[in-house]
Amino acid sequence: MSLNNFKFSKTGFFFSLIIIILLLLIISIISLARGSVYISNKEIWLAILQQGDEINRTIIWNLRLPRLIASLLVGSSLGMSGALLQGMLKNGLASPYLLGISAGSGLVIVCFISFGLLQSFIPLAAWLGAILTTLMVFILSRDGNKIVVERLVLGGVAISSLFGAIQATLLLQVEDGRIQAALNWLIGSLNARGWQEIKFTAIPILIALLIGLFLSRQLNLLSLGDELSVSLGNSLLRSRCLIGAIATLLTACAVSIGGLIGFIGLIVPHFSRLIIGNDFKYILPFSALIGALTLSSADLLSRLGPIEIPVGIVTALVGAPVFMIILYKKRNYKK
Repeated sequence: MSLNNFKFSKTGFFFSLIIIILLLLIISIISLARGSVYISNKEIWLAILQQGDEINRTIIWNLRLPRLIASLLVGSSLGMSGALLQGMLKNGLASPYLLGISAGSGLVIVCFISFGLLQSFIPLAAWLGAILTTLMVFILSRDGNKIVVERLVLGGVAISSLFGAIQATLLLQVEDGRIQAALNWLIGSLNARGWQEIKFTAIPILIALLIGLFLSRQLNLLSLGDELSVSLGNSLLRSRCLIGAIATLLTACAVSIGGLIGFIGLIVPHFSRLIIGNDFKYILPFSALIGALTLSSADLLSRLGPIEIPVGIVTALVGAPVFMIILYKKRNYKK
């Protein structure tokens, strides 16, 4: 890949940025208005200011606003995490769950539910499970003073398979009621997410997103190849450890809020590249914003029908066809 591939118009960047922000505002307003009880734009504004009808204030502040913020935090985390991992591994099929992060969180969640442990500790336990699992994968991938990308991927696949088998075994032993509770996390859902989950994860997510924006140079250098990257003064071990740590932190926080929501981290970076090219200086912020837009839109769709469905199902139903279309367009573009 040459450095010419990184060129992108600043005017085009800011124009695209404004459009995405406007779409985010529109989806946010619709999300606050729509539900079993419709609330007009004027009533939403009054409720946010702690004025107007008390029922509307309760619905906005206790239900819809924390859920909207949760969708924005989780979506931006998964979007940037996917972009970081795809850049680090130089693999367009990489996603936040490739390194076994989802398997570690899922196993902890199933253990808590199967053994009847305190449900209020599930978000924290899921976060710790994701962090510890990724540490295991990175230890397996080390070869002296370097990290072998192939070992990183294979280690993640191996641990995911092992933890998945343990999850299935535990689920076969529990009562039907507990299986439903476990599936709510394993499929991915933002239902009943409140301020407690946001208070625990908002600051780490915002800090990790900010640090992630400054990793664009390392990612651009890694995309040039290991030899050229090293010759330009980039440390492969330090870069991959830092990128992997930030991606893991973002994914772990996202999982601790919404469970295992798939396809966001896989699709969003590809969509960002179609819009703004291959420069990670633009890909990273775009992936965060498009991720937030995608998940907030999916969450809105999940509760428009007579029965709410988990948002993880919506992202899978919409994400799989969209990903196939992106792959098809990329193939035609290369021709």
